[in-house]
Amino acid sequence: MKIGIIGTGNMGRILTEALIDGKAISPSSISITNRTLKKAIDIKENYQEINIEENGKDVAEKSSLIFICVKPHDVHRVIKDISPFLTKEKCIVSITSPISVEQLENITSCSVARVIPSITNRALSGVSLLSFGANCDHEWKTILKEMFNQISTTVEINENITRVASDIVSCGPAFFSYLTQRFILAAVKETKIDQETATVLAENMLIGMGDLMKKGFYTLPTLQDKVCVKGGITGEGIKVLESELGDVFEHVFQATHAKFEEDINQVKEHYIIRT
Repeated sequence: MKIGIIGTGNMGRILTEALIDGKAISPSSISITNRTLKKAIDIKENYQEINIEENGKDVAEKSSLIFICVKPHDVHRVIKDISPFLTKEKCIVSITSPISVEQLENITSCSVARVIPSITNRALSGVSLLSFGANCDHEWKTILKEMFNQISTTVEINENITRVASDIVSCGPAFFSYLTQRFILAAVKETKIDQETATVLAENMLIGMGDLMKKGFYTLPTLQDKVCVKGGITGEGIKVLESELGDVFEHVFQATHAKFEEDINQVKEHYIIRT
């Protein structure tokens, strides 16, 4: 099977490298392109057998499974550009959340799917969110599930939870990275620890915490119970978090959903639902 990847920016590159390193696909089976070809060439430096094409049309012509890894407002243009090569037996996969599989099915006759990856997939971990068009061939569903199970835990989602699921899976690493950085900076400000030492301690704490949950020793609530001894130091810290966090996470989801609606409105004119 020949695979095409149109767009090798941040997520396109992560997806390419993860699928290769996870042995889900071989470098020689992949054709990639990007508006700025240097980004594609940079990937080839590490995976010599990858094929670089001049444009999306060349990728689509040579591939049966095509990943569209461009910004939401560019997806319609890319699909229209490659449409002569999107025969019924092929499949296109979008990685952008504001465009539904139903909308994509209204501009092409091939199988359609959406995969929302996470930066954690680069470590062959985390979750990939899958959605399939109503007319997506069963074989493509199986192929995509097997492919992404090599680099993540796959979860098939309904359209109505696309944004919140993406917030948790895809945006979550950035959110919690920011919180950890603030945690580190506060430690440096309030105590005599230096930032390098605090960073090493915090990073390894997160890795260890992830391993505890991955291996099934604790859930998030039981982990808190085990560490937070009644009347102890941890409990005093938890009290501060409880009183000062307030509705901060509710506000985070409100903000991401407001931006999501804005993005949907910006692209929806290109995807008129046929009746």
